[in-house]
Amino acid sequence: MSGKYQDEENDEFKLFLEEMAETTRHRHDGIEPFRPRLRPLPRQPEAEKTDAGELELVDLNIETEDELAFVRPGVQKRLFQNLRRGQLTPQALLDLHGLRVVEARIELVRFLDYARRHRLRVVQIIHGKGYGSEGRQPILKQKVNQWLRQPEMVLAFCSAPHFDGGRGAVYVLLSRKAGSGD
Repeated sequence: MSGKYQDEENDEFKLFLEEMAETTRHRHDGIEPFRPRLRPLPRQPEAEKTDAGELELVDLNIETEDELAFVRPGVQKRLFQNLRRGQLTPQALLDLHGLRVVEARIELVRFLDYARRHRLRVVQIIHGKGYGSEGRQPILKQKVNQWLRQPEMVLAFCSAPHFDGGRGAVYVLLSRKAGSGD
């Protein structure tokens, strides 16, 4: 290298350091991945609602933790870890905010039927954190935890990562098999 080129490079670097002398370095290690937001499926008008299929959900007596997690035997650990980390992008979204328990059950059954018919692999269900309910208890969260354990088509589910709803939403891993619509 020629001496003149090195001097110019050093002068530019010195100028850069002088300009940056009074700046504050920002450290941000919590980078959230960009992902386009899905729009929730619109609710069907009463006149157009169809039968939700064969899926029947009943209430179970299951203790609900703050963070939801359920895995059927045979689901690979790595696959479930990817689901928990948000590395499997949801293909559809259901928002149950503001619905009563009976309405939420009907919508969930319809949504799971839709997911089965369209052979979706990962879906997201927003149940909320319960701040708007009596006693600020997460009623829909408890019900969703109970209901999602019942259909064989649900292989696993877990609370969504913070950037996608956190403990107010779940990611659901579904079977794509045609006959998995219990």
